[in-house]
Amino acid sequence: MKGVEEILSHLVSFPVLGGESNLTIIHWIRDYVEQHGVKTKLVPNEEGNKASLHCRIGPAVDGGVILSGHTDVVPVEGQDWKTDPFTLTDGEDGKLYGRGSCDMKGFIACCLAVLPDMVNAELQKPIYFAFSYDEEIGCLSAPDLIIDIQKTYSEKPKYAIIGEPSLMKPVVGQKGICVLETYVNGSAGHSSRIKQEVSAIHESARLILWLEKKMNDLIDAGQIDDRFTPPHSSLHVGIVKGGIAPNVIADLASFHWDVRIIPKDNVHEILNEFKDYCREREKELQDVFPGFKIETIEHHPPVPPLDTAADQEIVDLVKRLSRNSELETVAYAAEAGQFALGGYQSIICGPGSIAQAHRANEFIDKDQLNKGVKMLMSLVGEMEQKDFS
Repeated sequence: MKGVEEILSHLVSFPVLGGESNLTIIHWIRDYVEQHGVKTKLVPNEEGNKASLHCRIGPAVDGGVILSGHTDVVPVEGQDWKTDPFTLTDGEDGKLYGRGSCDMKGFIACCLAVLPDMVNAELQKPIYFAFSYDEEIGCLSAPDLIIDIQKTYSEKPKYAIIGEPSLMKPVVGQKGICVLETYVNGSAGHSSRIKQEVSAIHESARLILWLEKKMNDLIDAGQIDDRFTPPHSSLHVGIVKGGIAPNVIADLASFHWDVRIIPKDNVHEILNEFKDYCREREKELQDVFPGFKIETIEHHPPVPPLDTAADQEIVDLVKRLSRNSELETVAYAAEAGQFALGGYQSIICGPGSIAQAHRANEFIDKDQLNKGVKMLMSLVGEMEQKDFS
């Protein structure tokens, strides 16, 4: 049996970034799991260069628990690392340094370390592993993974624990996210003809101000959820491009933006309102320039928010397992909302702090890693009980 730190060392050594092939790490995980007599299934992408993995440990009966994690990490380029980011380094300060040590290979290592105990236990309800790819670039593979789980097993799992770093606190809410890019096609010309042409930059500015106003309108309408910081949906433009010279009317411009949605708001309604406004602008300005056009593309499908009610059974279960009764919400997106949409009572709870994710010298405290193992050992004990529900 490998210890959790040894397993984490192997996982960190795979430099699989979001968007890249993850077959090296997912095949290592598959081989490790199957060495313990557990049959796995890979869910490949269309190109066959990436795959998610799921498996069942225990009896084929309803009411099991899915343990969910992602195998990809964010880049290290341009960051000031003091150690090799893809070599797990014991800092002798109670911390283990390495990319993904916290987000979120630490949780996967806990799952694999406890696997022998799961296999040897007399489980009354099953435990499932569900490990995905491309979470870091938009939670892209979880929907297909969930669908395949539903097709593969005749029984239905009841709960899903997504092991994002939460300092072992149960997280019952997350914001959803959608990332988009809007392209504006205007007409080029001398800047003195601003009224005779259509400036792509000026029109982009109007659209950006519409997004800001929409955010403020939601706030003014009382669309507030004080569990989150900030306590409202945010609409933010992060990149603007366009123009070639101060005295040339820009015929092309674009801007990247995102929507981070609280559970009570509907991202599709916001996007439809924005598209309606774009059509209004097109109709008004195509008399000036018939080729004027606004096009918006989604960089990835909207990731749904998570809003798990405090009285759901998963909440009491994870409180017991983590020995932590303090419930939290987070502003970042994760796969938890997707599992909830798939029909599973879902919650985020895992070792490590999100404050260490995505930064140079990412680390996980050894104490957190051990708490993650203890939580999963407690899960095994719970699921050996005949009255587990």
